[in-house]
Amino acid sequence: MDLIYIVTPLLLISVVLAAVWLDRWSVPVIVVALGAGIVFGSDVLKLWNFSDALLTNRVANLALVFILFHGGFDTRRANLKAVALPAGGLATWGVVLTALFTLLALWKGLGWDFQKSCLLAAIISSTDAAAIFSILRRKALPSRLSALVEVESAANDPMAILLTVVAVQTFAQGAAQGWTIALSFLWKFAAGPALGWLVAHAAVWLFNRLSPQDRGHYYVLFLGIVLLTYGLAEGIGASGMLAVFIAGHAMGNHAFVHRQGVANFSAALSTVANVGMFVLMGLLVFPHQWRTLWFEGLILFLVLTLFARPLAVTLSTLGMGLGWKKKLFVMWAGLRGSVPIVLATYPAAGGLQAGMSQDIFNLVFFAVLLSVLVQGSTLGACAGWLGLTTRSRPKPFYNLELITMAKSDMDLAVVDLPGPKDAEGPIIQDLKLPPDAVITLITRGRQVVSPRGQTRLMGWDQVTVLAHVGDHEAVHRALIFPFLENTEH
Repeated sequence: MDLIYIVTPLLLISVVLAAVWLDRWSVPVIVVALGAGIVFGSDVLKLWNFSDALLTNRVANLALVFILFHGGFDTRRANLKAVALPAGGLATWGVVLTALFTLLALWKGLGWDFQKSCLLAAIISSTDAAAIFSILRRKALPSRLSALVEVESAANDPMAILLTVVAVQTFAQGAAQGWTIALSFLWKFAAGPALGWLVAHAAVWLFNRLSPQDRGHYYVLFLGIVLLTYGLAEGIGASGMLAVFIAGHAMGNHAFVHRQGVANFSAALSTVANVGMFVLMGLLVFPHQWRTLWFEGLILFLVLTLFARPLAVTLSTLGMGLGWKKKLFVMWAGLRGSVPIVLATYPAAGGLQAGMSQDIFNLVFFAVLLSVLVQGSTLGACAGWLGLTTRSRPKPFYNLELITMAKSDMDLAVVDLPGPKDAEGPIIQDLKLPPDAVITLITRGRQVVSPRGQTRLMGWDQVTVLAHVGDHEAVHRALIFPFLENTEH
């Protein structure tokens, strides 16, 4: 019997059980997946002897396609507009400056080899949204600050990927190709978003004109569109990762048939890809090799966290109205995660020297692990110390989803009523909701409240309303304003 069919399910089940148990301490699932991969791998239990960096690179690239697409799909246009300038600066120039300051510190300041310093600086220059928000999910931050960190983390991966690809190609092909690579960089950055936008609008048009009897066909179509976006972009020499992120953002901010089903499928696929990728990364690691590299890994983490990131945030947000407390939080919120570890497999896949490629992977892995453990375990405390948090409301235990199989302008609007908790609000029959709008569900803690005319809304209720898409803002006002008036008296 092939042990892979026993070891793999045991590994995945172990990740879920450990993640659920460790959730009370807000330990990110990526740390659990990494740890499970290491424990099951070649150096600990030795249940799976895995050392194929090229296969890991290919699998990780495939995983990143779906992770970045969902990152774009989940990024709301309103959030992007509210923090477009600072988030855009951090996601582009912030990444470049982080890489530049890291390179200068390692190469000129510490005397490390230039090629090694350059690759490390490019690879580890982006932050990780999944790690940040899995840790801060119990902390309520100001909406603008939360949106800033979210959008930066979701949008800065493509720039780090481009920097890494350019660096690997430069050292693999030689300095003589510098101008060619510079032009390639510009092409990747310009053509990728344009192609992603075009494919996304074509996909929305296609979704709205198909009427399959089996809803599973929508998911097959979704897979085809995401992979085609990446494939077309790479085929013309553009950035496939940037293309799928923009395609996800464009689709996520448009109404189309079966949108909610696609959103659920994309979220599930992204989670599976994230966990599977980190498990594979853990299997690829040989902790005994850290004995000679741990000190350099610690130096890399300190340079990045205490020097490069603070300088990059300071320069990227000049004149943008961020107070010093928020800047300090953004500096400390620069957690490293999945993308740097994936990019750490690029040197080996690009044909660079095997010994140096393995050292780079181990150094990046060690620095990312320190980032998640040190910054991740103190990020909530940092927000509290800076006075940026309030009491967070728990996630609702129940929700409704409208799965459409035909085009409709009706959708569910979800409104979170403000606090204080259990404060008495208006009675439903007194609300002035738009015509055709119907309250379908009220979630109150662990209770499901049936919406009736005499039902009184309470603080922290989550109210789900079926209404025309164009009436969603009016629904929000009809629920929030009377509640605020009622609680003020």
